[in-house]
Amino acid sequence: MLRFTTAGESHGPALISILEGAPAGIPLLASDVDGDLARRQHGYGRGRRMQIEKDAVRFLSGVRAGYSIGSPIAMLIPNRDWESWREIMDPAPDAGAETSPPAKNRGGSGGGSQRKRAVTRPRPGHADLAGMLKYDREDARDILERASARETTARVAAGAVCRKMLSELCITIGSHVVELGGVSSARPDDMPEQINAAADASPLRTLDADAEREMIARIDSAKQSGDTLGGVCEVVCSGLPVGIGSHISWDRKLDGRIGAAMLSIPAVKGVEIGLGFEASRRRGSAVHDEIIAAADRPRAGHIARRTNRAGGLEGGMTTGEPLVVRVAMKPISTLMRPLATVEMQTGESASAVAERSDVTAVPAMGVIAEAMLAFVVAHAMLEKFGGDSLVELQHNVNGYLSRVSARRGG
Repeated sequence: MLRFTTAGESHGPALISILEGAPAGIPLLASDVDGDLARRQHGYGRGRRMQIEKDAVRFLSGVRAGYSIGSPIAMLIPNRDWESWREIMDPAPDAGAETSPPAKNRGGSGGGSQRKRAVTRPRPGHADLAGMLKYDREDARDILERASARETTARVAAGAVCRKMLSELCITIGSHVVELGGVSSARPDDMPEQINAAADASPLRTLDADAEREMIARIDSAKQSGDTLGGVCEVVCSGLPVGIGSHISWDRKLDGRIGAAMLSIPAVKGVEIGLGFEASRRRGSAVHDEIIAAADRPRAGHIARRTNRAGGLEGGMTTGEPLVVRVAMKPISTLMRPLATVEMQTGESASAVAERSDVTAVPAMGVIAEAMLAFVVAHAMLEKFGGDSLVELQHNVNGYLSRVSARRGG
């Protein structure tokens, strides 16, 4: 069973990603992960933190001589900014601090006083307030450091390993921005075969140059006014065989698992597959994809669809068409012109805390969504085909494809 977990705080010493269940024999170099980590940091509208960090992974276990060995793959990603935050984020107690501080001092207290840069004015839209109340903390930094989107760096690392495994099965994943700040980009009639190569050439990872110019103008305007912007990215997975996922139980449906993974990304508030909400506005004849014979589609049982409005999924299972997922991200909650909040120490009205932040992280969100989709798809492939080694997995996949192809005498 494939699973991953992450650890670390935004300004702590490092982030850690542990991926368990990956088969042995996957060709794997640090550069396979570092490339996606770098892609996550790019994008017009990002803040100064992206200029400080130069994310690179160090394998701690699970990889030897350039190949996975079947044991958990542990990856360390140091935070360069840690040195500037050591005094604030140091796990050791402050000099003279009580080992069990009274309730009124919980949350980064030291000898009855708070550490520097304590956050007591929670931001609307962030985890600050609910976390302070749930975990009984006086300083929201105990919450926001983990709730920070910086954590997604470790997700991208795990997703990069999954992507590498999928590439050995001829499955690819790419993304591009389709909306930002209220500006929609036109989806090309003929999508590029290498979506990421085309999207990464754009500072906003969009495939529409005209829309890109207007998006940049809106980012500049939002920055000037101390505001932030959200948007939508589209993630496309190609090469999936028919029948991945299942219809028989709610928790095995692939669309449900994709939805959960995408909605776990910080600031993501909506997920669509295929037509998504648009399907509810059309008649059935303009929604469902007609089925045709296709001699050149062995991975789909020599069957194809005239259209792909379903986004590659029916009944919780893949159809053999490209899997198309759109992910909507709300504007970042840290505003340079903060919204109203409450000062938690006094109960009085105040302006929310303002720390350095991005104007928008939608281009990066696409890379994170790729990683989460890579994990869900890799998990489903291993669930379906099993295999402790890549060779065994490939053998099992090929056997299934032969059987599916033979169903129509292919």
